[in-house]
Amino acid sequence: MQRKFDDLLLGSIELFCRAAELGSFTLAANSASVTPAAVSRSVARLEARLGARLFVRNTRQIRLTDSGRRYFEQCRQALSQLVDAEREMTGQQTTPAGVLRISMPTPYGHYRVLPLLPVFREQYPEVRVEAQLSNRNIDFADEGFDLAIRGRAPADSGLVARKLEDADMVVVATPAYLQRAGVPKTVGDLVAHECIQFEVPSSGRNLAWTFDNPSGDGEVLTRGSYVTSGDALAGVTLARSGAGLFQTYRFVVEEDLRAGRLVEVLHDHGHRTRPFILLYPHGRYLSSRVRVFVDFLVERLAHVPRARVG
Repeated sequence: MQRKFDDLLLGSIELFCRAAELGSFTLAANSASVTPAAVSRSVARLEARLGARLFVRNTRQIRLTDSGRRYFEQCRQALSQLVDAEREMTGQQTTPAGVLRISMPTPYGHYRVLPLLPVFREQYPEVRVEAQLSNRNIDFADEGFDLAIRGRAPADSGLVARKLEDADMVVVATPAYLQRAGVPKTVGDLVAHECIQFEVPSSGRNLAWTFDNPSGDGEVLTRGSYVTSGDALAGVTLARSGAGLFQTYRFVVEEDLRAGRLVEVLHDHGHRTRPFILLYPHGRYLSSRVRVFVDFLVERLAHVPRARVG
């Protein structure tokens, strides 16, 4: 079989990744014990091979181009897998190590996953976790993520999906808002209320509220003067400020409910849930750090206290 990568090319990829991580040819050269000119030649060699610019350069700094960023993420992941494979074969990978990248929705990150990370790193101190909190769908190949948490399983059969939990939904408002606007008794009463909206990034449409009763089964489109996007917790902040009603996850507002800062309404019309699912590419070599994190997260979230309903 004809070789596609010689030692010079692999060395160039390593130097490129160091320059991208450190943001400097000089720092990359120092860390690799070579000259800045050697790093520059390596990057130029790759750019000529790929037919694309990897960095934007000026006298003071370098910056990855869009193409360079995509190439870097995939090269970094490939090099990391090579290191893991070598350690495993030589018996050196006794302790999981390296960078683990995970993307997750804002509410789930803040209230479920991020509080667990210090516990995880106590067990695996050599693993560095990079957490991206975002409500948009990510591309594993282009963006170099190991794991993602999303609210639904995608149609992509190339992804493994493991359910983490079904999260209870609640509609809440402040006591002051309810005293001013009245307490809705049925789903139909929502038309007379200020319902805070969240715009879904993938569709640009407002997220429907979900109910489960004979007069309001399934999804309901509500109306309101406040529309949030990007961060689903913005709607919670507005609700806490008395702006109106908002539907969110019970785990986000359970402290507010206990303290009386927020009040749940339409309880008899709720009891609906939305899932959170852990995703990772099917058939990809899973490093030890990814395997232990998946096991840790699934086990820990199985024992997270759930708020009682009713």
